[in-house]
Amino acid sequence: MNYLASVGSYAIMIREVFKKPTKWRIMKTLILKEIDELIFSSLGIIIFISFFIGAVVAIQTALNLTNPLIPRNLIGFATRQSVILEFAPTFVSIIMAGKVGSYITSSIGTMRVTEQIDALEVMGVNSLNYLVFPKIIAMLFYPFAIAISMYVGIFGGWMAGVLGGFLTSTDFVTGLQTDFVPFHIAYAFIKTLLFAFIIATIPSFHGFYMKGGALEVGKASTTAFVWTSVVIIILNYILTQLLLG
Repeated sequence: MNYLASVGSYAIMIREVFKKPTKWRIMKTLILKEIDELIFSSLGIIIFISFFIGAVVAIQTALNLTNPLIPRNLIGFATRQSVILEFAPTFVSIIMAGKVGSYITSSIGTMRVTEQIDALEVMGVNSLNYLVFPKIIAMLFYPFAIAISMYVGIFGGWMAGVLGGFLTSTDFVTGLQTDFVPFHIAYAFIKTLLFAFIIATIPSFHGFYMKGGALEVGKASTTAFVWTSVVIIILNYILTQLLLG
């Protein structure tokens, strides 16, 4: 029953977010601030993780190609498929659920604890629109970060494969071009947009409706990360079945 009540409260929150919008002059400033906080400040960790994920995929693929009859360009093919289909959109999103989600929950939760949200509502401001809507719009730029993740991941695979002596640069590029399906890029970005919405809203829900003091803010951040990750994984399965099955 508590689970169903939470789902109902979440749906009500999403509906309220788009009601009684804040003035555009104020909203524009809030959106730009959130883009900086949620997207640009995360690019460093995204690039770092993506590079080494691509490198590890390339090395593991190379080490498992023990049959001399299997072409070495399969390393480039496996790196491309792994990075584009799963590691960039899904694995990075789970990392972002921890980094960005915790920030969102703690920032909104702190405002709840310090009664800043109550102050907004007393002034007649739609606090959900003021706090959550800029985060949703900012996360629409999340596919830009995932595109960088894809590029860096494949580059990391190339570096590990070529500099590690597992294959030539020509073989790796040939593998990248082998059996390329453009829809796989669209599939990855469709997933990314839905994950972005989840990362923006579930942590906001846990921060906005939390009760208690400073200790509960930390607990709400942990709970938000767990539920965001669970929803991302389940949604990933459903989208993969629908779009690629």
